[in-house]
Amino acid sequence: MSDAPILKDTERTTGRSALQNNIQAAMALAGAVRSTLGPRGLDKLLIDDDGRTLVTNDGVTVLESAKVEHPVARMMINASSVQDKIARDGTTSTVLMSAEMLQNAWHLVTQDVHPAIIARGFRMAEAYAHEVLIELALHSEHHHRLLAAQTSLAGKGHQSMQLLLAQLAVDAAEAIQMNTPAGIVADPTRVKILPQSGGSIGDTRLVTGLVLAKNRIHEDMPRVAGAGKILLVDGGIERRSMKNDMKINVTSPGVLESFRAKEVELLQQQVEHLKELGIGLLACKEGIDEEARVLLAKAGIQAFRRVARSDLDLLARGCGATLVSEIKRSKASDLGAFISSKNETWGSVAHWIVETEEGGATLIACGSTETVLGEVERSFADALGVACRMLEDSRLMAGGGATHVALARRLRRYAESIPGREQLGAEAFADALEVIPRVLAENAGLDPIDTLLQLVAAQVNGGDDSHYIGLDLLNRRPANMVEQGILEPYLITRQSIAGATEAAISILRIDDVLWARQDPTMAEVPEME
Repeated sequence: MSDAPILKDTERTTGRSALQNNIQAAMALAGAVRSTLGPRGLDKLLIDDDGRTLVTNDGVTVLESAKVEHPVARMMINASSVQDKIARDGTTSTVLMSAEMLQNAWHLVTQDVHPAIIARGFRMAEAYAHEVLIELALHSEHHHRLLAAQTSLAGKGHQSMQLLLAQLAVDAAEAIQMNTPAGIVADPTRVKILPQSGGSIGDTRLVTGLVLAKNRIHEDMPRVAGAGKILLVDGGIERRSMKNDMKINVTSPGVLESFRAKEVELLQQQVEHLKELGIGLLACKEGIDEEARVLLAKAGIQAFRRVARSDLDLLARGCGATLVSEIKRSKASDLGAFISSKNETWGSVAHWIVETEEGGATLIACGSTETVLGEVERSFADALGVACRMLEDSRLMAGGGATHVALARRLRRYAESIPGREQLGAEAFADALEVIPRVLAENAGLDPIDTLLQLVAAQVNGGDDSHYIGLDLLNRRPANMVEQGILEPYLITRQSIAGATEAAISILRIDDVLWARQDPTMAEVPEME
């Protein structure tokens, strides 16, 4: 029975044509970020619909900022986004390896190897690659964290910026680490980035505690508060407004005066409730009435208003507090604890600095222009993610393409033990891993084929630690990456290979693409007068 009547409003591509189109879309997407990889990678200029510009070589930023409609390209971008969310680095490598796997798979498909067989070969190669990664991993020491953070910033800004941000990222990760029954946990979202335009990148610094561009609401309130209890309110301390269009008929001056007195009494009751709870610090999402400010100042309570919900959440996590909707409903179990709270003026802007028991830090990011400032923020976020992952899992891998070449060499030997056509898939997987050193060489102006051959030969003849030999792009020759300090966290490499494989197999298994036809939009014709 024909399917034409059912799919009459659908454009359909099947078989090799569908696979070829999908692989072409994946290759085009990889080509958009190919030149950003490595310390010699170049930047991309992104322009949005409003004419705003963004200069960056961060792969996931480029991909997520682009307007991409092709579903396969969106799958690749999702894989890169997951890599960024989990590992904070290796996003470009994920896309490049996935696209290379698909291109190698296409060569096999043209030789009548079924995509399902190739996919099984990829799965077998991935499982073996994860086993080998554990063997190749290097157990790091404390000073390796800084080297790994510096490696993650390769190609982003100048060297002095990389050194500064890497050190600040390591310090910030140590400030927020927590010991749990499952081990050390470091959540990078607990570090706030406060951008400040003007100055130079060298003025960027890390402040212990949470910093907000806020000033206390009354001059009589203490500028500095010692350790105490904090209450976070997802509301404010304000007089109640009339509901709907309610009207009050005042027959005598005393009625209006008693009405106002009752409003003040309600404010006093809220402040008295805060005093009973022993509150030393109050932060509200909404406003605080003028008379309530005076009452809070007399009570010795330091108060801040119009605090963003995201900042309230950070305070709640750091202080162990619970947000309450109204002050009168707050109880002792909702309170949190803080170590100190103070107001300082930097330049002409007042800042509120809170140190919490659970730790926390704020990066004061500085840059001469908005473009530079944005790159400082993104670079620090990447380095911080790497530093946090290093605290959770201290294992390291050699960078500079060394690990990928070593994996490819072992995978080829492993493929020889596979009796079926899956062997071809495993070999294609191994070839795809070598795209990383080839692109690194290409972006540095070296011949990718000659450089890869030199790198493989150096590992074959290098002795016991030959799997540490990668591409030293500064000296343009193979070298021991551990000695050079070019290191990458194990989690990043592992997640990158897993994400690339998953995306490639998902695309490889698609043999039918159905596009719903879009009816042309009819312009409205104005009526004739």
